[in-house]
Amino acid sequence: MTSMLRVRRIVVSGVALACALTACGSGADSAAPQPLSDSARTEVRRALDAAVAAGTPGVQVVVTEHGQTWTASAGVADIATEAAFPDNAKVRVGSNTKAFVATVMMQLVAEGKVELDAPIERYLPGVVQGNGIDGNHITVRNLMQHTSGLPEYLELPQLDGDYDTLRTQHFDSAELIRAALASGPAHFPPGEKAEYSNTNYLIVGMLVERLTGHLFAEEVTRRVIEPLGLQSTYLPAAGEIDLRNPHSAGYEIVEGKPVDVTQLDTSWAGAAGALVSTGTDLNRFFTALLFEKLLQPAQLAEMQRNPKPLTNRPAGMDYALGLARLTVPCGKEVWGHGGSIPGFRTHDGITSDGRAVTVLANLRAVDPAATAAVQHAFDTAICE
Repeated sequence: MTSMLRVRRIVVSGVALACALTACGSGADSAAPQPLSDSARTEVRRALDAAVAAGTPGVQVVVTEHGQTWTASAGVADIATEAAFPDNAKVRVGSNTKAFVATVMMQLVAEGKVELDAPIERYLPGVVQGNGIDGNHITVRNLMQHTSGLPEYLELPQLDGDYDTLRTQHFDSAELIRAALASGPAHFPPGEKAEYSNTNYLIVGMLVERLTGHLFAEEVTRRVIEPLGLQSTYLPAAGEIDLRNPHSAGYEIVEGKPVDVTQLDTSWAGAAGALVSTGTDLNRFFTALLFEKLLQPAQLAEMQRNPKPLTNRPAGMDYALGLARLTVPCGKEVWGHGGSIPGFRTHDGITSDGRAVTVLANLRAVDPAATAAVQHAFDTAICE
């Protein structure tokens, strides 16, 4: 997710927090090969320190390879206490939620409960309608690949409040969908191009619920989280605004200063971005997904087929069905997703030879230099 909780912000570039700590790392002792060489770890630590110097309070990288995990952190998890980023820190992982929900959808495809190229009107009659919007012509695939042309619900005025107003406010996904589809015309005919719209995945979450008779969160938990043993991954319960421990605080820049936005009711994010997880759990998920532990080969191949460039996102992320093919400087084949939500930004992906990397940042930076520095940390861990 990208434009949620649009509080007033003044961009401050090149801010280096005085409380930044030296990068530190951890990893289990084992005779098996460890992730990254010593020189590569040095480069990754430098990249983490550079991200902190560019203005992010705290950043953590988790690299999983050869069945082993290495974690390194820089900066602080909490500005007030100067506490370091805890290993296995829980954070809000935003749009990574879409990859989990898409995995559930592909399982339902394998079970014959839904067809990707069927119109959404078949399954959710009367839901996807509006000015230039007709659910008879928008397929399940269009929704999952952001080729539907649907307006972005995050631009609704009811989500344009300040943090204190929205911190504990509950939103209903069905109401947000109705409001978004009534907010304006379709942006383009279905299938014409790919334009990222979080509205698509609120509808996909509703579809999961219609097909299964259960809340999408229950299906993600039953089909993905529990089978993989992702003990630190969860979708918050109704009214749950605190992160479970151990966790990092999350920050937004408001009037030039970082403001703690850790407490947040993310009911508005729903199937598009409400998930909480850790670097270790995200690496385990993407490894299991890309190495056919969650899907049959045919469904995984469909999930990766014909990725399209997103016209409203920077180059370097071609989107398939809840999975993105990521461009990295070294040219490796990398699949993953990523997420952005008030307080946090995550980058994650896995190479074709099985190196999984997640970078967690506890500021959703608006300064391009700060954003680029966190991206560089991810690229370094993938490529070194």
